[in-house]
Amino acid sequence: MPGSGMSAADDGIGDSPFCGDRSARINDPKSGDFGVSWITRWYRGYKDTKFVTLIHRNGWDGVMEDLNRRKLLKAGGVVGAAGAVAAVAPATPWTWSPANSVPGRGAGTDPRQLWDDEADPVIAKVIDSGQAPKVNKLLRTWHKNSQPLPAGLPSELRDVMEHARQLPSWTDQSKLATAVKFNQKRVTYLGIIYGFASGMMSTLIPREARAVYYSKGGWDLKDRISKTAKLGYDIGSLNAYQPGGEMIVTCLKTRMAHAGVRHLLPQSPHWVHSASENVPISQADIMVTWHSLPTTVMRNFRKWQVPIAADESAGFLHSWQITAHVLGVKDEYIPASWNAAESQAKQVLDPIIEPTPEGRKLADMLLDLGMNLDLTLLSRGVLGALTRFMLGDKAADGLHIPREPVWTPLLETAWTPYVLVREGLLNVGMPREAYWMIDEFLRQFVLFYMSELRMPINIEIPVFNNPKYK
Repeated sequence: MPGSGMSAADDGIGDSPFCGDRSARINDPKSGDFGVSWITRWYRGYKDTKFVTLIHRNGWDGVMEDLNRRKLLKAGGVVGAAGAVAAVAPATPWTWSPANSVPGRGAGTDPRQLWDDEADPVIAKVIDSGQAPKVNKLLRTWHKNSQPLPAGLPSELRDVMEHARQLPSWTDQSKLATAVKFNQKRVTYLGIIYGFASGMMSTLIPREARAVYYSKGGWDLKDRISKTAKLGYDIGSLNAYQPGGEMIVTCLKTRMAHAGVRHLLPQSPHWVHSASENVPISQADIMVTWHSLPTTVMRNFRKWQVPIAADESAGFLHSWQITAHVLGVKDEYIPASWNAAESQAKQVLDPIIEPTPEGRKLADMLLDLGMNLDLTLLSRGVLGALTRFMLGDKAADGLHIPREPVWTPLLETAWTPYVLVREGLLNVGMPREAYWMIDEFLRQFVLFYMSELRMPINIEIPVFNNPKYK
């Protein structure tokens, strides 16, 4: 189990002939089928003879209570999300009401058991047939929302993408226009949160950290971060969802990439042995990441006392509601208001925040993103201080980030006055040197990420997992 200090070999799971073999019906990650044939194949390779004897005597049900939680979580990682883990150690029930969603209704199905029925089988076929490199090459020419899909795409993929690129019927263009005003006023703060704070938060989201670390994203973290920054950049652009914008394209390419990760990661024994779920990036997981972006923005803005007009707040939310929809989230899981978003975040985001070995390694890499730049204000220590300030002492300590002697107290004491000065709400009381240091840091940070965004950024269907897993 992650964080236990023990390897898969310690309990024999790693020696199972079943691990890594996903060809049979019983290995379908979404079937939840773990019948007698599965048990037979599994316990034949199991080293615990007492465990085998118990199965012979009592059957599977009879030995459930004799399994310790660690062994069962390992089994659950291979069997499926609806398998043994749910039988013995059920997760917290999904209680967020669809009455709080955009449509105000829904079946209330647990989104942790839902993925992407439209994109997943199509992208799996694209990858398995060897067409992914060709598809990626074609999609590199597709940039604008109104631009036709490139010729030569597989017909099934074209059909899915044509359907998915349509904005929902509840799109409010006036709210999207108001969101532009919000983004224009707050571009500096948003750059920090989108570009760095949410990225560091992702290292504390166990499922996301493991999915990133063992997938292609962990192999080239800088590339992965630039793609996340592109999402924030595109949603904040003047014409994000307009014909000349790029947000629909960015979301749709991200959705296809997610489907690729769902297909590939379960083939990685490293991910299988560390993950508690059987298939990554569920509908709930996407909403967890969603809350690390707009919900985290609003939480920080309230904490920093940033004044926000009601219509701009509503417009900003609406732009992210549209984003969730185009990313493939079912409307019944998209919060209708900021209060609804808070209630959902308190269920799906706040309780799960914790460090993992994979998350610590990702955080360590993130802190070094500026190491090759001649920018002293983007040093490892400063970025660590920013992490501590944004996410809190518990999170920073969990990621083994030390307190920085200058920037940690500076941010703690001067950030809110700095924001108030920038907002025109405070004219005195802040030393000029402190104001300059923070302002220059923000300027360099935004310039750094904007320079990354000037490069061609292609969000693509992955064709391999992380080959450099350490």
